[in-house]
Amino acid sequence: MPSAPEDTASKPLGRPLDGQVVLITGGTGSLGQALVRRILTGEFGEPERIIVLSRDEAKQWAMKTSWKHATAATEDIYFHNFDELIEFQIGDVRDYGDVQEAVAKSDIVFHAAAMKQVPTCEYFPSQAVATNVQGAENVVRAVRRSQRVHTVVGISTDKACKPVNVMGMSKAIQERVLIEGNLRQERCRLVVVRYGNVLSSRGSVVPLFEQQIAAGGPVTVTHPDMTRFLLSLDEAVNTIFAAVAWGDRGDMVVPRVRAARVADLAEAMVNGRPIAIEQTGIRPGEKMHEILVSEEEALRTVEAQGYYIVRPMLPELAADIAEPAIVGDYSSADAVVTGDGLLELLGQSDFIDPAMGAGASP
Repeated sequence: MPSAPEDTASKPLGRPLDGQVVLITGGTGSLGQALVRRILTGEFGEPERIIVLSRDEAKQWAMKTSWKHATAATEDIYFHNFDELIEFQIGDVRDYGDVQEAVAKSDIVFHAAAMKQVPTCEYFPSQAVATNVQGAENVVRAVRRSQRVHTVVGISTDKACKPVNVMGMSKAIQERVLIEGNLRQERCRLVVVRYGNVLSSRGSVVPLFEQQIAAGGPVTVTHPDMTRFLLSLDEAVNTIFAAVAWGDRGDMVVPRVRAARVADLAEAMVNGRPIAIEQTGIRPGEKMHEILVSEEEALRTVEAQGYYIVRPMLPELAADIAEPAIVGDYSSADAVVTGDGLLELLGQSDFIDPAMGAGASP
């Protein structure tokens, strides 16, 4: 069982973005928006440009109007789109041409585009494969042809570890596609990050409970003993930049984070109010407990800078592991917090709505 997470946010991550063109696929999602916000602080360096690639023009419009502090009546804000710090590109990771065009003018790629809703992926598995697997393959193909991209960070999930649902299976293959992308080229480093539920991301349990509570309930819990890893958007971004700072080719960086019983989370958020909590049963494809590092992966896992780093299994990329950092696996059932610890965890939630919040800036 992992020890309590360290304050990784205080560790220097350098300035890897200085003078770089940064591409964020799926850049209008919750994580993509958080990445843009953090990049704009300058703490990781001053990029030459940030390219936001997504297929949702409404979310792109909302991001840009918020960034420009504009209103709906503002004259066409896409004027001079390609001359500004943040460049918005309509495109789909499923389309190789769209990906190749964006990758060709980039130095660093954060591949965040994904289908991530477990039930949706169960009902539309071929769509999940098209986005999560083929999208990653398109990134790898484009990177191999690029003359400038030197770093790619792929965003994965605990559901990819010993997967039982389509979302996890497709993300597990995505991990392998990105790691294999290090072969047959020497110029670009491709690494992966894997973590659990982001507290404030759209579709995750905290925003869902917030909506149910605001409507007067009931708050729906699938099973009273189900546990999930939980981390804030800032912790997710810190993990991504830890991978940029310390990850070698083919590495997978995993944060040391806490977990909670979903039922405890619901009770803490209801906070004694007269709102019912109902059990609905496990949804298609759900696990009782998630795993961030499997027992098999633990044999090639090391610890560095407060993170677990899973070294690649491919012999062309693998390094000797003198002593693994984990014995057994890293399960959400073994990292549960309750009481004040759970309240502290909930205090890190900062939900970003589709319009990026009233008066907020990316």
